[in-house]
Parts: sequence; structure tokens; C-alpha cells
Amino acid sequence: MIKIILDAMGGDNAPAATVCGAVEALKADKELGIVLTGRSEAVSAELAKYDYDKSRIEIVDCPEVIEMNEVPTVAIRTKKNSSIVTAFRLLKEREDICALVTAGSTGAAIVGGQTVLGRIRGVNRAALCPAIPNSRGGYTLLCDCGANAECKPVMLCQFAILATAYAQAGFGIKSPKVGLLNNGTEEHKGDALRQETYGYLSKMKGINFVGNVEGRDIMTGDIDIAVSDGFSGNIALKSIEGCGKLVLGVMKKELSSTLRSKIGYLFAKKAIRNMRAQLDFDKFGGALLLGLKKPVVKTHGSSKPQTIAASVLNAAQIYRNGLVPEIERMLGETDLQSLIPAAEEK
Repeated sequence: MIKIILDAMGGDNAPAATVCGAVEALKADKELGIVLTGRSEAVSAELAKYDYDKSRIEIVDCPEVIEMNEVPTVAIRTKKNSSIVTAFRLLKEREDICALVTAGSTGAAIVGGQTVLGRIRGVNRAALCPAIPNSRGGYTLLCDCGANAECKPVMLCQFAILATAYAQAGFGIKSPKVGLLNNGTEEHKGDALRQETYGYLSKMKGINFVGNVEGRDIMTGDIDIAVSDGFSGNIALKSIEGCGKLVLGVMKKELSSTLRSKIGYLFAKKAIRNMRAQLDFDKFGGALLLGLKKPVVKTHGSSKPQTIAASVLNAAQIYRNGLVPEIERMLGETDLQSLIPAAEEK
């Protein structure tokens, strides 16, 4: 049995959404077990609403909760009995727990992942990597989207390795195409960081680097991975999410504005439903925090049960497909120390 630990108190809708999502995940995967960390009384009250296999759920009582507005470094250090810190500690200590899912504070997840669980040997920084729906009916990985606002060339090169391993282990893409997110596709475009990184990525073995890409290429270009610093990546991600909400909102308003448009909607209902499904971020789950010793999935704070369940199932599948061993293999085969001067790694 594969066990996933779930931060039951993480997120705006916890523990109702997290517990419901956990039960849905158990129904979808018969070989799955879930460990819930949180206030046991509240978690048990939510579980009482559902029928489930009690032998496949374990509750670990955690009286403390790290709120979204707390300083992550301080909260991780002072709230040792919080649901997310306990989850990371158990993930590190117990061999039977394979991965972690949280909808809690992003900062706490990043700090806890790196200080409590720890990074894979050779990884400088962990990176957030969401799967974004693209025009080809698949997903484009955006790495990083918020964990590292300031980056060195070696970090961006490692993000390319981490995301390539994820594309292979998580999506079965044999040679994923990697693009460097920039303000133009020409080789000379961008600031010093982008220009230096371009040169290194062009020489890296095991990375199918296709050059610079622009923001629009994340959803419409012929790439599988967009490599970025966390600052630019986060702006790109939030812009994409905002654009999607705008399009769907305007469409809903216009289709209900007149009798003629309402009649037209009846004929286009199936196509619109299919479009919404293709652009649904919640269907896949949260962003993977790449570079840690075990898989960690960070979902939106406003995640609904469907998103929690998808994240749990995704975490289990990623573990089954051997993501961490694949990252370790690629890091070993890609000798960045011989490619990037030591002065630029610091």
C-alpha cells in the first residue's frame, strides 16, 4: 500500500475540503492509504460524514495550525506541533509514507520542505512546478513559479533537469522540449541571467533545449517545459489564471444576456463544457515542489475536494513512477560543475 500524508488543516476550506478529498482519493485508488495530520476532533467529525475503509486512514493529532499570513521561517521554527510541520517530519522519518500534499501556506511548504524534509543531494533550491493546460490538449510544466524570486544560472539549469525528470516520470514524455522563458525568442534577448543560462542550457546533456520562449508559448507553443525564475514564473502563472477566469466570465455573461444568445448556448453547450474541462487547473491538482527527497504537492489555498483528491492521486502516481530516482540519475549524468564556473554557482 502506498501512503500519502495530507495536511488536513491546510487551506481556506480545511478540514472539510481536505477530508472529503481524501475520501474521494481512497475510492479512486484501492491501493492507497492516507495519513491525516490536524486537530483530531475536527478531522474525525468530518470523516464521520462519509463511508470509507477505516483501515486505510490514519489520524495524527496536531493542535497547532500555521495560518496563511504568518512568516514562514518563524512559524516553522515555533509551531513544531502544527499540521504541516508534523507532516514533513513524518514524511522524513517514516519509510511507509511516500509523499505529502498540502493546501496550506506556500511559504511554509517551501521552508518546511527544505529545512525539515531536505533536498535531494546536489539540488541548490527546490522549485514549484505546476502543470498548465495547453492548446495541444496536454500540459506544459512551468518551473519555477514562485519558490525562488532571485536565481543564478545554475539554479535555472537545475530547474530544467528537475522539470525534465517530472515530464518523463509524471507524463511519460521521453524527450520533453525545454524552453527558457524570456522577453523574446532571439538568442541575444533578455538580461544577463537569461543570456548566461541560454549558453549553459545549449550545452547540457540530457536536456532537449529548444531556445527562448515567450509567455504566450506556455499555453500555445510547441514546448513541454518553460524554465523561469520564480518571480517571472509567478507573474506568468497568475496572468494565465486571471485570463482564464476573464474569458469564462465574459462568455457566461454574454451567453445569458439575450434570448437569442441563450438559445445559441443550448447548441454550443457540449463544446463549451469540453472547453471548460480542458482549461480546468483543478482537474490535475497542485504544483509539485521539485528537488525534495520525497514528492510534495502544493495545492491552491482555496482548493476544493476535487483538487485535493487529484493532488493526492497525482502524488501517488509520481512516487510509483520513480520521480526522485530519475532526478538523482539526471543530476549524476549532467555534470553542471564542469559546465558552470564555480563563481556563478555561489
